Amino acid sequence: MKNTYSLLLLSGLLLFGFSCSKNDPPPADPCAGVTVTVTGSTMNPAAGAANGSINASASGASGFTYSINNGTFQGSGQFTNLSAGTYTIIAKSSAGCTGSANFTLTNVVTCNGVTISVNPTINGVTPCVTPSANGSISVAASGGTAPYTYSLNGGTFQSVTSFANLNAGTYSIAARDANGCSATQGSIVVGTRSSGPLFNAVKTLVQTNCVSCHNSSSASGGVNLSTDCSIVSAKERIRARAVDGNPSPMPTGGLLPANERQKITDWINAGGRVTD
Repeated sequence: MKNTYSLLLLSGLLLFGFSCSKNDPPPADPCAGVTVTVTGSTMNPAAGAANGSINASASGASGFTYSINNGTFQGSGQFTNLSAGTYTIIAKSSAGCTGSANFTLTNVVTCNGVTISVNPTINGVTPCVTPSANGSISVAASGGTAPYTYSLNGGTFQSVTSFANLNAGTYSIAARDANGCSATQGSIVVGTRSSGPLFNAVKTLVQTNCVSCHNSSSASGGVNLSTDCSIVSAKERIRARAVDGNPSPMPTGGLLPANERQKITDWINAGGRVTD
């Protein structure tokens, strides 16, 4: 009777899906192959105050909650009213997968007595080239605590120490050090670069020998040589006509003397710009 009862019990267990096999695999680990990464930004507290913050986020899974220093988990990764110190932020997914990261807050040093100097180096606009906004300002700061970041005309602070693609004009640059102390240098003038000696020599030749026929009112052959930029644009035509005599000499009375033709060649070989 006892054996019969045991057989009936075993049959019932098998009928309802129960198994006593020692070879059944363990339940799958929902965190196998999952890597939770915690990143974030910080705001340091003022000296002696508890007004710092950490704004953390996590990736690698979903449904995250966050804990600071093993405290209660919360739905947001933002933790405020923090004093200086090192904090551990733990992120836990809806499946229970976790990751952590340490964040250190330091007291912001007072800026009293800190004098930051902003020292710009200006590269003016080169006229008659493309792009026309080709001026730049390089800047270095001193007097505070490195590293510095810089802002042009109230824009976003950046770690790069130069601002390019500038038009001629007046600018201001602010420098901010590692402790948040800052200073601004205004009235930084990006001007237009002066014409160079090689160009000036060629311009004189053109004005003396060519502009009477090639001007805004009487542009012979559709060529106007009365402005600096028009001379730069026509430099290869000037070389062909005034230096090589191709297809005919310019001026029409005959080629310029050799020393004057050499001035044209020297200017074009140097780059053929207004500033050469």
